[in-house]
Amino acid sequence: MRFALITKDKEDHIDMRKANRDAHLAYIAHTGVVEMAGPFVGVDGVMSGSLIVMDVADLAAAQAWADNDPYAKAGLFEKVQLEHWNKVIG
Repeated sequence: MRFALITKDKEDHIDMRKANRDAHLAYIAHTGVVEMAGPFVGVDGVMSGSLIVMDVADLAAAQAWADNDPYAKAGLFEKVQLEHWNKVIG
C-alpha cells in the first residue's frame, strides 16, 4: 500500500532541517520503502516541509516509519499528515 507523508516544518527551523538532513536521507536509503520524496520550498527558496510517498504493508507501518524519521525525532515538524494514496499516473 502506498502512503503519502505530508509535513510542514516549524517556523524558522531551517537549521534543524539542515542539521538532520544527512540522517534523514540515510534513513530513507536504509529502510528502502520510499518511492519518491522531496521538500516543499517557499517563495524565498527555503525548504519548509516534505512530501514522501512510501510503499508499506499498512497504515501502522507507515506511521512507524514516520515516527522513526530523524526529522520527526528532532522535532522539526509543526504539522504531519499521513494519507493512503493510490498511484494513477507515472
